Amino acid sequence: MNIETTTILDARGLNCPLPILKTKKALNSLESGDTLQLISSDPGSVKDIDAFCKQTGNELLQNSAESGEFTFIIRKS
Repeated sequence: MNIETTTILDARGLNCPLPILKTKKALNSLESGDTLQLISSDPGSVKDIDAFCKQTGNELLQNSAESGEFTFIIRKS
């Protein structure tokens, strides 16, 4: 599934809670319906991003892991 993203956030090398904080800041600058692609190297971000999306009402469209990198696509509510 190939989803066009509005913004890409590279959070590789950052540990919790920085990927979540940067994701929140990036989403605040987007319009409702826009999509954010987050790339993280923090394994904890898998649970964190899922919980963040449920808590904030944003939609986690896709997540994947490859070679120690985690990619998430989030649609702003």
